[in-house]
Amino acid sequence: MSAQPRLASTNHEPDCSQSAYRRVREATLALCATLAPEDAVVQSMPDASPAKWHLAHTTWFFEQFLLAHFDPGCRRFHEGWDYLFNSYYQTVGPMHARPQRGLLTRPTLEEVVAYRAYVDDAMVELLRRRGDDRDVMERVTLGLNHEQQHQELLLTDILHLFSLNPLQPAYREAPPSPKAEPAPLQFVAGRHGIVEIGHAGEGFAYDNESPRHRALLHPHAIANRCVTNAEFRQFIDDGGYRNPALWLSEGWDTVQREGWSHPLYWDDAMETMFTLGGRQPIAPVAPVCHLSFFEADAFARWADARLPTEFEWEALAQDIPVEGNFVDTGALRPLPAQGDHADALQLFGDVWEWTSSPYVGYPGYKPAAGALGEYNGKFMCGQWVLRGGSCATPAGHVRASYRNFFHPAARWQFSGLRLARDA
Repeated sequence: MSAQPRLASTNHEPDCSQSAYRRVREATLALCATLAPEDAVVQSMPDASPAKWHLAHTTWFFEQFLLAHFDPGCRRFHEGWDYLFNSYYQTVGPMHARPQRGLLTRPTLEEVVAYRAYVDDAMVELLRRRGDDRDVMERVTLGLNHEQQHQELLLTDILHLFSLNPLQPAYREAPPSPKAEPAPLQFVAGRHGIVEIGHAGEGFAYDNESPRHRALLHPHAIANRCVTNAEFRQFIDDGGYRNPALWLSEGWDTVQREGWSHPLYWDDAMETMFTLGGRQPIAPVAPVCHLSFFEADAFARWADARLPTEFEWEALAQDIPVEGNFVDTGALRPLPAQGDHADALQLFGDVWEWTSSPYVGYPGYKPAAGALGEYNGKFMCGQWVLRGGSCATPAGHVRASYRNFFHPAARWQFSGLRLARDA
């Protein structure tokens, strides 16, 4: 593998053919290729899930929302697994408690892999018979995008799990970090006035990206790249984690309660960080990651700046090719910014970028009817929007209108920040 991974492009139309279905499903298994069965069972915290559960839940999604819906005569692989592998779809039925997923030693990993094969064969047959049915294709496309979300979650959950092991095992060997000169931090003028925000109606998008609507943006500027590890180290050295004036009240309470003094996975000497490739030296010019919203917001205050709104971010990203360091590059970690320093760099890939926008519905938003309507709308409370994808996101999964969301204290994702300022 080369030391400089190529950029992965997502500029293509969504494909839900039999071959595309197989490709996405096989990619999930490939992510588990270096895991032992013991690795796949353990749950490191309530917010994470075992790899085995991810493999089963994504399969249950197709069995529940495709096979049972369009082919009611299709035999369920195993009665009772609905309860084990339903995540949060209350209208479907009860589910096993999320914090106890790591207690499911049975079914075995081998049985879960057999479950995937059974459902895959049935799905390919459904696609063969009804591949021209719009309703089928829409649900297949949703299912494949849902699986890609879990591919990223699978990696972030494995990273957290392995970080707690005193042996500090590597998930997979990663290529050496490329030597790079730091891109000078510059601010790019953002669009202002009335702009169109949200999914434009071409290709797949989640319901939370719609309706497309107008937003008023005041004059502002956005940084040409993400904040680096070296820059965040300056914040730490200047007492950033000890200065309550920089923090939101809830953020300061969290810092005190959790004892935070640096980003997640950094060692206390702030020389190395734990990665999917094992413990590695901190790369000064790579984007800082594994930050909570609270940390991103505090750094922005310290830097005499702020976080961009999600509308400012999207308006900047709308005309930029969706290319970047995604999981397909094999880097498995954020890489330094590359390109013309006068342009907006790293908008896609490397790290999810916290915005200052709460996760709420757009004007006129209505969740879809039925169980699939529980996918996004029910979580529009107490969470904040991130944009752009990360080094663990599959290429082809994100777009300028894509809205990710997490609670403000979450930091086990590949989350970083980009600065903004009022003009």
